[in-house]
Amino acid sequence: MKLSVSQTNKIAACISYLYILLFTYAAVSKLLDFENFSVQLGQSPLLSAFADVISWLIPIIELLIVVMLLFPRFRLTALFASFSLMLMFTAYIFIILNFSSFIPCSCGGILEKMGWNEHLLFNIICIILAIIGILILRNATPKEHQIISPSRLIIIFAILAVVAIGIVSGLFLASENITHYHNKFTRRFPHFPAVKAREADIQLNSYYIAGVDHHKIYLGNTTAQLLVTVLDSTLKQKTRYQIELDHKNLPFKSVKIKVAAPYFYVYDGSVPCIFKGNIKDWKAKLVKKGGEYFSLAEPMDSTVMVVRTQKRGSGESIMAALDLHDTTKTRLNPAFLQKQIDGIFDTDGQMAYSKQLNRLVYVYAYRNQYTVADGNLNIDYRGNTIDTMSHANLNIITIKSHNQKKLGRHPLIVNKNGAVFNNLLFVNSGIPGRYENIKMWEQASIIDLYDLSGNSYLLSFYIYNEENTKMKNFMVQDSTLYALIGNRIVRYKLGKTITKNYQNNIRGIN
Repeated sequence: MKLSVSQTNKIAACISYLYILLFTYAAVSKLLDFENFSVQLGQSPLLSAFADVISWLIPIIELLIVVMLLFPRFRLTALFASFSLMLMFTAYIFIILNFSSFIPCSCGGILEKMGWNEHLLFNIICIILAIIGILILRNATPKEHQIISPSRLIIIFAILAVVAIGIVSGLFLASENITHYHNKFTRRFPHFPAVKAREADIQLNSYYIAGVDHHKIYLGNTTAQLLVTVLDSTLKQKTRYQIELDHKNLPFKSVKIKVAAPYFYVYDGSVPCIFKGNIKDWKAKLVKKGGEYFSLAEPMDSTVMVVRTQKRGSGESIMAALDLHDTTKTRLNPAFLQKQIDGIFDTDGQMAYSKQLNRLVYVYAYRNQYTVADGNLNIDYRGNTIDTMSHANLNIITIKSHNQKKLGRHPLIVNKNGAVFNNLLFVNSGIPGRYENIKMWEQASIIDLYDLSGNSYLLSFYIYNEENTKMKNFMVQDSTLYALIGNRIVRYKLGKTITKNYQNNIRGIN
């Protein structure tokens, strides 16, 4: 059925009104919650370096298009602008979903109501509607007044598409280059320091490594928080245990499990509480309840648990050693964590414990530093990773309307996670060095190896992706490295270039 001119004009008008509604809602929602929108843009891997400008530019452009759509004489130009802007949004989402190292949170407006895939489909529909509106308005113009021929129209669409996609792609490349620039340091990659020996499909990506010993790997699960899965060293035999707690009426939020055979620990720093039990029966008793909240915990031995808690009043992070036999005895070391900006985000990191040395190692996430201490939190020394990021590169913004602090852009992570065995510190680095192929960074995770006994860098090696997924966390036991990568657990055999460096003491420390 052929539509009349009045009917096609009504369709074009409806498309224009839909765009008016869409862009008005999108722009106003961004401006009403501008602080939060700016923060979310800053966390984008494409736009982080340009968030200050783009956070204003996007709603202004959207409102300008709305004004143009209100006047029939500017409507064709406005639909071309709508087509270009929606194509840019679509290219942005496509790159986020397919080429970004992480997927950020939404950017306000309708995005908050949709998932990324749903919004991609929504944008494609909007682009098609813009094309239909342009064709209708162009055909509705009398032939003697038409300034856009069919061939020229195709060229215009092609140019706008190339420019729109090119701008977004350029922002992505520029932002990634600014945020993840190369440091002027060189890694050493010896031949075959670690060889993949075995892997197993564990079917879920909600597992984390709770502990390892000579013969077993213990996996916790963020969704089934009291379930422990035990694998043998061949990764073939699997046994599941349900942990029994003697107190179940606590307001648990995020339960974590740590296994240091023969003991295991269950804790939730938001309660706060700590349970302790034996792996023989997987029954745990409450050994600490109440006191300060904590965000990290690491058992030093059967009697001491080191936690990262907060100072009263300021909320800054501070390290504490808890006596699990007498929880009234708590040792604090305010000097352990070194504040650079706010004492919260800038001191973020991970803890690992060397049973052989009886030493705690704290690795900062956003700077090239780690700290080695004993069970009383007395510092042996502060060491540095090989990159040059000595100061945390953070943009911390206070959002008054939400009464909270957030990172204004996605932070530059220097040390993603770490593990310790004997005197060797294994660090999953987030910083490329000189002469390193960026494609390799997309295909693998890099482990830098440090000798705690000599406070020195030794070498680096790769842990390759599984099914295009990077390593989530890992632990080391003797000559074996266990890594969780997506839905798989992978066992790597460490070569002599690594194991020959094992010692049982740190020079100068008894």
